[in-house]
Amino acid sequence: MKKGDKVRFLSEIGGGIVAGFQGKDIVLVEDEDGFQIPVRVNDVVVVENDDYHVNPIAPEPKSHEEKDYDPADRPVTFRAEPEERKGGDALSVYLAFIPVDPREMTRTKFEAYLVNDSNYYVAYSYLASEGANWSMRSVGEIEPNTKLFIEEFDKEGLGTLERVAVQLMAYKRGKSFMLKPTVDVQLRIDTVKFYKLHTFQENDFFEEPALLYTVIENDQPSRPLVIDAKKLRQEMARKASNDVGPQVVRPARKQVKDEPVVVDLHAGELLDTTAGLTAADILNYQLDVFRKKMDEYKNHHGAKLIFIHGKGEGVLRHAIIHELDYRYKGCRYQDASFREYGYGATQVTIK
Repeated sequence: MKKGDKVRFLSEIGGGIVAGFQGKDIVLVEDEDGFQIPVRVNDVVVVENDDYHVNPIAPEPKSHEEKDYDPADRPVTFRAEPEERKGGDALSVYLAFIPVDPREMTRTKFEAYLVNDSNYYVAYSYLASEGANWSMRSVGEIEPNTKLFIEEFDKEGLGTLERVAVQLMAYKRGKSFMLKPTVDVQLRIDTVKFYKLHTFQENDFFEEPALLYTVIENDQPSRPLVIDAKKLRQEMARKASNDVGPQVVRPARKQVKDEPVVVDLHAGELLDTTAGLTAADILNYQLDVFRKKMDEYKNHHGAKLIFIHGKGEGVLRHAIIHELDYRYKGCRYQDASFREYGYGATQVTIK
């Protein structure tokens, strides 16, 4: 900018010709009437015509984000690589269950986790059996030496977890590594254990007691649920060839065809402790055991089941009779042999 330049004001309408300067920051602008107006150099702009009557250019308002911008608010995009630990190159993965409220074992929900106790990333799928088919319950990736929450379920959801499968593929990122075979393990979950507090033990992975099932440990997968008949025959033949000395053959106990299945429904036989449980809680649990056993044998026509419920006030017996009358109408029932089972037992025959 120099004397004689035509300028326009930025913050108001008007302008003129540069008549001189006052110091470094002030310019004298002579308007149409010959008056010299002192203006800051930053408040004028050089123009090529005499049209000074242009609306002033207002500075763009700062957005709310720019106004409150703080570099510390920027999202963290850097992620440090997980540290490897000594001995962690042997693959170990566990399926863990934890009660949400251990003080209410008959009502509590449960959380399921996968624990990756190795230096490998693990891609996993977690499935539950539905007869001959399977349903996917969770799929994803677990970072090295971490545990991952996979689902929460309640008492009703326990019945869908009696047989589960875990499939794994292990790898490392940004470095070479020893190749691990893929893992496909089926596990049978004992759902009755979920109502016994002592089932959940102290462990190295959680602050709370947990029930752990081994998927793979030190590169050795858990024993498969489905037994390979060929391998079983080979193992039996190998063991027989290694046995030394005379063999003592003991006659096997003869299986009685109509031998009944005996189920003791006393709370003391089913639960480690009844502390904190109401009478209704205990009764509901006993009936759950009764229903599971009836469902297990529903296709075993002619099978006899003995349910020992005790004499007491007859509450459990009446509840069982009600179940038989309405839920299992096709089954016959009668008092079981007093000589063998006492007064408090009911015999059910599956039709």
